[in-house]
Amino acid sequence: MVRIPLHNSLLYVRVKQIIDFVPLLFFFILYKLYDVYIATGVLVIASTLQVIVTFVFYKEVKKMQLASFIILVVFGSMTIFLHDDNFIKWKVTITYTALSILLSASHLLGRPAIKGMLSKEITLPDDIWSKINWAWVCFFLFCAGLNIYISYEFSTDVWVNFKVFGLLIATFIFTLFTSIYIYKHMKKKEK
Repeated sequence: MVRIPLHNSLLYVRVKQIIDFVPLLFFFILYKLYDVYIATGVLVIASTLQVIVTFVFYKEVKKMQLASFIILVVFGSMTIFLHDDNFIKWKVTITYTALSILLSASHLLGRPAIKGMLSKEITLPDDIWSKINWAWVCFFLFCAGLNIYISYEFSTDVWVNFKVFGLLIATFIFTLFTSIYIYKHMKKKEK
């Protein structure tokens, strides 16, 4: 009997997506039931458990997930201990800005990170990888700026809805457009 490695299966992808979304879901529910401080505390705890579960079941934690977790712990802790919800709001902007910096640096070093993540499955010309990489840099910077605007110009309630749903939907849509763009430029045999 041939065994397919778990990390290559569709089940792996689906379970990983659910695991990644659970802390955010807890944050949203507890914010609606209590307040941003309790929600942030639960977000930090749930994210800690998420990293542990990911490591136990998948034997690895991606660098991006670990970096995001560290930023969350720092800014989440500051939110709770200083009783200032601006810190958890800034976590989003810092994460998106860091992602845009990493993608920019990877491109300037001649190894676009997007290409590094997807080139094992997809073959595209370097100029297409470059455009995709820069598009994501712009998207992350836009999200970082929009997060600052919404966090300062609107209530925390509006910001939480934006954080949980707005950014999730925007990322999904941008990923969809990226996929269409990739498909358009793939070689016929790969399609």
